[in-house]
Amino acid sequence: MDYKTLLDERDLPERWYNIVPDLPVPLPPVIHPGTHQPIGPDDLAPLFPMGLIAQEVSTDQYVPIPEEVREALKLWRPTPMYRAHRLEKALDTPAHIFYKYEGVSPAGSHKTNTAVAQAYYNKQEGVKRIATETGAGQWGSALAFACQLFGIELKVYMVNVSYQQKPYRRQMMELWGAQVVASPSTDTQAGKNILAADPDSPGSLGIAISEAVEDAASSETTKYALGSVLNHVLMHQTVIGQEAQLQMERLDAYPDVVIGCVGGGSSFAGLAFPFIKERLEGKAIEFIAVEPEAAPSITRGTYTYDFGDTGELTPLVKMFTLGHTFVPAPIHAGGLRYHGMAPLISLLAEQGIIEARAVHQRPVFEAAVLFARTEGIIPAPEPAHAVRVAIDEALKCKESGETKNILFLLCGHGHFDMAAYDSYLTGKLEDYAYPAEAVKSALAGVPQIA
Repeated sequence: MDYKTLLDERDLPERWYNIVPDLPVPLPPVIHPGTHQPIGPDDLAPLFPMGLIAQEVSTDQYVPIPEEVREALKLWRPTPMYRAHRLEKALDTPAHIFYKYEGVSPAGSHKTNTAVAQAYYNKQEGVKRIATETGAGQWGSALAFACQLFGIELKVYMVNVSYQQKPYRRQMMELWGAQVVASPSTDTQAGKNILAADPDSPGSLGIAISEAVEDAASSETTKYALGSVLNHVLMHQTVIGQEAQLQMERLDAYPDVVIGCVGGGSSFAGLAFPFIKERLEGKAIEFIAVEPEAAPSITRGTYTYDFGDTGELTPLVKMFTLGHTFVPAPIHAGGLRYHGMAPLISLLAEQGIIEARAVHQRPVFEAAVLFARTEGIIPAPEPAHAVRVAIDEALKCKESGETKNILFLLCGHGHFDMAAYDSYLTGKLEDYAYPAEAVKSALAGVPQIA
């Protein structure tokens, strides 16, 4: 009985997959907040290097991966795929459960896939310093590692509640040479404005993005980097799905269901997009994007144009959003606390190609504990959402007697999330459902685009 399906370094993808030309309808344009007209590359130039801007607007189906990026990726890629035999036995299900594991990267998550690419393109254009935000710390630590590889300075604005909850993530970033501050901070005007209104603000990804964007826009030697949401970021992650396709092919086990967690959408996109291409070509496959009840952007948000940040410094994108003033409850899945969803994921959800489900954190941690006790790997709180729904789907198979192939993404380990597990094990973990009135209030501030 085989547990792992491994690939050789020569199997590492040589190109990224860009889903844009395969979409059933065109992706709505990014809009300038002042003119309400589509923006061009020059509008993005203060924030991003031109190499990444070209990828953001690319309509090429595949984009070559530079050899220097592939060499960096080889430090941990290709990543393993596991068959969850022990979990299947514990569930007494006829389903076959597979998971692609990204926790083997140096930073411990899938975020490193795009971090090394973004650092490379910034280095190629002479960028000396990058400003970014991070929620739970996976993105910040991944970019800190990548910036160390390419000799770039990094400033990280870390959401305050995660800064307090996850000190080891901060220390990991600092070990790799990054400067880390709790957001909202007094280092930017956006941060000062938030603190003036709420000195005890827990922060949010929207606030941290405002701070990082302001930092980058006010310095000629600094660029901004984002770990999710944007087209080029999701494209960089498709190395995951391309490897998974090859691994499932070698197992002769085409997936019936593909599952991933969503906050901004990068990990789900990385696994799902190459398979969605096959779905659009006629293959039968179900896709489930799992979000927390505390930040249910797809399941309870509105598909409309909104800012990507709280301070209204970013362009307007059409996405499922809870409103850019949304401040989430302090759940432990910090990487899923964003107010919006990637435009590409949003479009696919709006078109009915993917399904979204929202789950509470207590059943999520229940599933994570079962997974850890059967498979041995401790999931981060974010991918534990995918574990929950994979188990739910396997239990449906138990009831129906169907033998489905269920594939999910375990996009990072939970070694720095033990405080969250302690909270669950001691009965202190609470469920948070974002109130409907709060959703209505936040959405009232969404700009109206004719």
